[in-house]
Amino acid sequence: MEKIFETYKPIGFHTMTIYLFVDNPKELIDFLKKAFFAIEINRSINPANNDIANCILQIGDTCFMISQAREQFLNMRTALYLFVDNVDDMHKRALENGAKSEFEPENMPYDDRQSGIIDPSGNYWWISKRLKQKGYQE
Repeated sequence: MEKIFETYKPIGFHTMTIYLFVDNPKELIDFLKKAFFAIEINRSINPANNDIANCILQIGDTCFMISQAREQFLNMRTALYLFVDNVDDMHKRALENGAKSEFEPENMPYDDRQSGIIDPSGNYWWISKRLKQKGYQE
């Protein structure tokens, strides 16, 4: 088999990386820093209009990017799965920082404790903790 995916990836980046285009990136970045302890790695500003051209953030061990929605790069909502140690605390923290609750923390039949929130840009976040140390396929 070819070594298709064996290429250099910066620390915190994986074979697939999330890239969000949002109408108000400053609001989402602020929310992610407050609610999910996101760390800003880098920010590029478009000198023509002072918009965020690209912002690299890191939550836990994963880096991802956010940019101002514009022209053909429309605001698109998505769903993200966030593994944490304490679902209840993270859910509460997200709500305190501007998220809306999709569903309250509960134990799921697939062995996750999970809650759902909607961030200020309309993205869904499943906040989850594995209740058993095993994969989903086991």
